[in-house]
Amino acid sequence: MAALALAAAVAVATACVKPGPSTSATAAEETHSQRTTTGFSDTAETVMGTLTAPPSARFLSRIRNGKMGGVVLLGNGWLTQSTAAAVTAKLQQAACTRSEALLIAVDQEGGLVRRLFWAPPTQAPDEMTSAADAHAQAEGAAASLHSVGIDVDFAPVVDTPGSARSFLGSRAFSHVRSWNATMAHAFVGGLQTNGIAATAKHFPGLGLASGNTDHGRIVIRAAAWKLRQGLLPFASAIKAGVKLVMVSTAIYPSLDPSGKPAAFSSKIIGILRQTLGFKGVTVTDSLTAPAADRIPHTATRAMLAGSDLLIFGAESASERGYATLLADAPGMPRLQARITQAAARIRALKAWLAVHGGPTCAPA
Repeated sequence: MAALALAAAVAVATACVKPGPSTSATAAEETHSQRTTTGFSDTAETVMGTLTAPPSARFLSRIRNGKMGGVVLLGNGWLTQSTAAAVTAKLQQAACTRSEALLIAVDQEGGLVRRLFWAPPTQAPDEMTSAADAHAQAEGAAASLHSVGIDVDFAPVVDTPGSARSFLGSRAFSHVRSWNATMAHAFVGGLQTNGIAATAKHFPGLGLASGNTDHGRIVIRAAAWKLRQGLLPFASAIKAGVKLVMVSTAIYPSLDPSGKPAAFSSKIIGILRQTLGFKGVTVTDSLTAPAADRIPHTATRAMLAGSDLLIFGAESASERGYATLLADAPGMPRLQARITQAAARIRALKAWLAVHGGPTCAPA
């Protein structure tokens, strides 16, 4: 009976995606989108809701009202296999009232960061001994994520630590950037050949960081040439076709003297787009991190800089982010254009996922 219940829950979560029509981010069009309940508005596509427990009625109502186009599942210990399947089924049921599936993401790196404690990777990244090993671990993770209706993995970490004292610890494959490039390519392939979108993180690299950006304002003062050396694994992941790249909230004065965190820096995101040729979805690291949270109109500033998909460490912050974009867009044509561009990339990702067995909504 438990197996049947799990299968039924997953079936609801994986029922044909019809990406919503492109809309601008004006308040009037948001209201129109909610009235017609066809897809998600451009603004909603760019904001992920945040869950650390099964969704409340209020959270599900926000989805049905078109106020988020995706959800990130955070926290350890609560996502058992049956719970994860039931949660994603409820989320997708709510989304399918709008005839469009959600993106649902987790951090499933292996080792210390493993939201699904019952699922691969069973090894920490620094324990993976070969490209074949990394590919197999990612394949296992993809199968487990797919089985419970999750379609995006915020992994792998492709940063190259500068020393054994790096806060990244076992989350990084190694201290050698060429090896990290090989492993990144393999891990991305293992996920994406099995229908799960991979995410290379944390651009342009946290290997030289003095600490975790989630816990403090981090400034990386390394020379530009040294930082550019660390881009090799990102280039390898991009060559492998990685669908998302997560941009860090650390500050890199040698790449952008303005002192903006990377997720708010058009210069740094420009390196990703123009120099490395990345065409997919840029996703921010948590915008509730100290360096990001102190920036006024946080969501708007990140979007204007070139961040497509915005994630937050708390649901209240996610709600504020959506409200900020909604309030700022009508008077800012450049912001409207950026939201439209970002939403198009996110819809393209959803379409790729649908083709590769991802969550869908049955035709009305």
